[in-house]
This record gives sequence, C-alpha cells and structure tokens, in this order.
Amino acid sequence: MPKLKTKSSAKKRFKLTASGKVKAPVAFKRHNLRKRPQKMKRKARGYSVLPSGDAAKIKKQYLHV
Repeated sequence: MPKLKTKSSAKKRFKLTASGKVKAPVAFKRHNLRKRPQKMKRKARGYSVLPSGDAAKIKKQYLHV
C-alpha cells in the first residue's frame, strides 16, 4: 500500500505544537480592515490555538489518524 500524503492545504495553513495542539492563523485579517477596531487587529496577529473539536478534524487531514 502506498504512503498516505498530507493534505497540501492543511500543511500550508496549520502548524502543530510540540504538545500536539493545532495552531492556525487568526481569521478576518485580509481586507476591510478599516472597519475593524485596532484592538481586534492587534489580537489577530500571529497564530491562535484551535479548540479540540476543530483540531481533531485538522489532525485527521494532517496526520491521517
């Protein structure tokens, strides 16, 4: 049986932490930023840790569990 490949979209969008949690970029940062408060834009820098339910779906694509 051939090796299973990682979903390329998951590989590009998500990162795994050392403890196995899934990090994802924060949403709503692409356009129409003039409407958004500065506080929201500041908090949306970097990555956020996904909730366990969403993380399970991503790990299924990422790790073929």
